[in-house]
Amino acid sequence: MRKAIFGLAASALALSLGATPAAADPAQVKQAVAADYDSHLEDLFRHFHANPELSFLETETAKRMAAELRAAGLDVTEGVGGTGVVAIARNGEGPLILLRADMDGLPMPEKTGLEYASTVTQVGQDGTEYPVMHACGHDVHITAMVGTARRLMAMKDQWSGTLMFVVQPAEERVGGAAAMLEDGLYDRFGTPDYALAFHVASILPAGKISASESIQYSSADSVDIIVPGVGAHGASPHMGRDPVYIASQIVTALQSIVSREIEPLSPAVITVGAFHSGTKHNIISDRADLQLTVRANDEDTRAQLLAAIERIAVNTGRAHGLPEEMPVQVAVSEGTPVTNNDPALARRLNAALQRDLGNEVLIPWQQRGMGAEDFAYFVAEEYGVPGYYFAVGGTPQAAFDAAAAGGPPVPSHHSPLFKIAPRESVTLGTEAMVAAVLELAPAS
Repeated sequence: MRKAIFGLAASALALSLGATPAAADPAQVKQAVAADYDSHLEDLFRHFHANPELSFLETETAKRMAAELRAAGLDVTEGVGGTGVVAIARNGEGPLILLRADMDGLPMPEKTGLEYASTVTQVGQDGTEYPVMHACGHDVHITAMVGTARRLMAMKDQWSGTLMFVVQPAEERVGGAAAMLEDGLYDRFGTPDYALAFHVASILPAGKISASESIQYSSADSVDIIVPGVGAHGASPHMGRDPVYIASQIVTALQSIVSREIEPLSPAVITVGAFHSGTKHNIISDRADLQLTVRANDEDTRAQLLAAIERIAVNTGRAHGLPEEMPVQVAVSEGTPVTNNDPALARRLNAALQRDLGNEVLIPWQQRGMGAEDFAYFVAEEYGVPGYYFAVGGTPQAAFDAAAAGGPPVPSHHSPLFKIAPRESVTLGTEAMVAAVLELAPAS
């Protein structure tokens, strides 16, 4: 708190002018963010979009983010949880607020036709070279983080507390948040009083924001199933045990879990995303590999799904004659819990965004898919950190109107055609983050 150290005349003047700084003018913030986009953030976004990097391998992205945040005046630590970056802004007494942005791209070719489209390739952790694309908008998130840091550092008279900017690796592998926490994020930098993040959304019109007051994203688990077999000639199937056939039966049987075991009003998804086996037309392989993604909206359903997948996979193998010493193997390689917004915090910040950004900006949250987020780890029950995660619209309304009239559909996330309106997305995401910080950490 500021202490009165002036004489009576100065005290009277202070009282006449007001004892605390004037609240930030949202119109001035909007204007300043727009100017920063034109002078700096647009080029930064294009750089990030054209130079994506795979999960846990975001070395150049991390270096650039560290440089940008240092230039904004923050105290930066690199190499947290691998390639993660933590930047701290201290500004007097007040809450510690975590602001998080993820930075990894996806192993897929870009087919958007944008002049700044990615053409890069990168060798992944598995030793395979992949084309890489920002097909989920993480380039928007990190660009808006830089914009948020630059704006708040220019407004230090209007907030008070400590900001922890977390540049997170490997969200697409749902492993980066856990890696940073395991590397002592909260032990080294403090357990935050609040945690904030946003995701650009292609299914939401540009200029709109939406946030739930409960569940924001589903859980996600990557499940690997290895089906052993006994190799044989394709003309003599009776001489072996065909893992392709057994795995096919498993794929079909897995769908009975959602349709016949999960309560009808509990959302659940089991998708087999990859099926690999064999090398030649006339060879019965000795192994088949399945890769699944599994989604749920609560932890009980999540556990039920995973247990049922293992039961069906293992017992289908046995039913088709695999010996006990050659069981089907089931393992969860990656996973993240359900992401829930803190209800009281969500109500408070939804109202603040509506007040500062306009009544028409905030629209009701609707879960229209079962996307997942490892932001859930930052706000896990064991830490007691209230979290607020919101969606920022990324697709111009004209694109939705054209699609409704029979034109091309709006590409989804993880599509090679995925693209968003960068200016609208970056500036609105920045404005919303600034507004949330000013609401939670007003100047003392």
